[in-house]
Amino acid sequence: MFSEEIYTKVKEQIFRIARKTLTMGKDLVNKSRYINCFEIFGLDFMIDQNFIVWLIEINTNPCLEESNAFLAQLLPRILG
Repeated sequence: MFSEEIYTKVKEQIFRIARKTLTMGKDLVNKSRYINCFEIFGLDFMIDQNFIVWLIEINTNPCLEESNAFLAQLLPRILG
């Protein structure tokens, strides 16, 4: 498994990339300014041999399959 240091490094990179990416596109989402509206995006990342995180793509229609226990608990809360 990964050490705590590597886990923290990768997690911080993912959060930084996601934050920057979503901030850059914020004016393109909900142009009509609907209230109580949200989008679900799927961000796909790759981690290289040096534990550098790369954003591969962003999906505007991500798979919402409950493929593990975490998603089985999370998705109904989001979509409910």
